[in-house]
Amino acid sequence: MQPNLLIVDDDLDTVEIFKEFLEIKGFNVIGTGKNGKEAVEKYQELKPSVVLLDVMMPEYDGFYGLQGIRKVDPNANVIMVTADKTTITEERLRELNASDILYKPYEIDDVISAINKAVIGSLKISC
Repeated sequence: MQPNLLIVDDDLDTVEIFKEFLEIKGFNVIGTGKNGKEAVEKYQELKPSVVLLDVMMPEYDGFYGLQGIRKVDPNANVIMVTADKTTITEERLRELNASDILYKPYEIDDVISAINKAVIGSLKISC
């Protein structure tokens, strides 16, 4: 069974392309959002297996979303997606316990690998 995904990015075209491609690959995208606040709200509502969360977004960014999701579920699988390759951003994401970090531009196979790794890792924890 494929994991249920939540995709959050302020670029709606990116969300749609991402969603369509992942669905073609057999993943179940159960929701989308456009900022960190929506990421937290949708996570609570939908309980996805994995969240793909952009870091840089206006108003409520990915840091806000990651912090909020961690308060709701410390074991949530949250894969952060960013073009920001600075050490400061990476350190902050690690401190907030991001499940993984994908850097733009990314290969879709890397996204699929990160999702599978997150799901397998959470299965091992729960066994």
